[in-house]
Amino acid sequence: MLTLALRNVLRHKLRMAITMASVTCGVVALILSGGFIRDVYDQLAEALIHSQLGHIQIAQRGYFDEGSRAPDRYRLANAGVVVSEATGLRGVSAVLQRSHFSGLLNNGRSDWPIVGEGVEPDKENALGTLMRIVAGRQLTDADRFGVLVGDGVARALALKPGDSVTLLLSRAGGALDSLDLEVVGVFQSFSKDFDDRAVRVHLTALQGALGDTAPNVVVLSLDSTADTRPVHSALSQSLSGESVDVRRWDQLTDFYDKTVALYENQFGFLKLIILFMVVLSVSNSVNTSVFERTAEFGTMRAMGTRRRAIVQLVVLESTLIGIAGALAGIVLGLLLAQLISSAGIPMPPPPNANLGYTAYIKTDPVTISAAAAIGLVACVLAALIPAYRVSRIPVVDALRQSV
Repeated sequence: MLTLALRNVLRHKLRMAITMASVTCGVVALILSGGFIRDVYDQLAEALIHSQLGHIQIAQRGYFDEGSRAPDRYRLANAGVVVSEATGLRGVSAVLQRSHFSGLLNNGRSDWPIVGEGVEPDKENALGTLMRIVAGRQLTDADRFGVLVGDGVARALALKPGDSVTLLLSRAGGALDSLDLEVVGVFQSFSKDFDDRAVRVHLTALQGALGDTAPNVVVLSLDSTADTRPVHSALSQSLSGESVDVRRWDQLTDFYDKTVALYENQFGFLKLIILFMVVLSVSNSVNTSVFERTAEFGTMRAMGTRRRAIVQLVVLESTLIGIAGALAGIVLGLLLAQLISSAGIPMPPPPNANLGYTAYIKTDPVTISAAAAIGLVACVLAALIPAYRVSRIPVVDALRQSV
């Protein structure tokens, strides 16, 4: 049966080529679109990690739910224990401490409400590789009384590097304190909302103003994002006796999950469209082939071939074309993906973001396998109805087609 099907396919080279082209185009479209979406996932994850969140954050229990309203109530008193446990884990490249606060930033003429972070500058610079400095420079450990302001804050207060500002904030007991700071740089992160309110100051200076040396969170930077879950699991176990909450970067924001869900729905709809188009295209070719070979099938029936064998033959022929088209689509798709990725696709900033990026086609075995499977399934589905119909034609009527 396989030999006969292969001979029949090769006997109609032009029709086979047209059908293969339909399958190949569908597989290539799925590989390129799936690779583009996979790259969006990865770049979005890295942007969130390396501009704001880090890979893992540890805080006092309850901080991630309520701490943004009153960060002074959720200080991590056992930060030393957390840092010690985290530093010894495989895959951890840096352990950072952050203190969060809110207050007012004054430029001598007007005030602007801000949310701020006290950070360890040099460690943050190593983590925040996707935070872009648009004016001035990064905050460093030497800038004890320096401040790095978000792009939105700088525009609101007309600030530039070298300007002096006053930061007004409140201590835990309600007393007000102020810090005189110098703007060292203006940054843009992935999130425009964050940049409109965010400032960063030296952790030591902030702790002196607040009168509290305990940070709000300990942030882990890992060697690879792929290590996030193993390190999170190990750290959760080692700190199970402490009153802390250990969260991965994807648990700290629902933006990533919502974006992934949106693209998954869109890509799923695209798969259905391509499947439908390939089925229609292949169906047309198979119908034409079956109609032209009606007398041939009638002769086979007259010689004792069963209807089921006729169906199997037609479906097998279409399956062979589908396999060939899927393999050609994989090869062509990978070549096009490499060619497009070598040039890159300039993309504008996403909604509510400041930074554009360069997109690539990131292929993976799952996307390639799914694309090939859809092309093959489309060929099989397209052959079922024509095969069934020709197998039901009476032998006499089928033979009459050759007269």
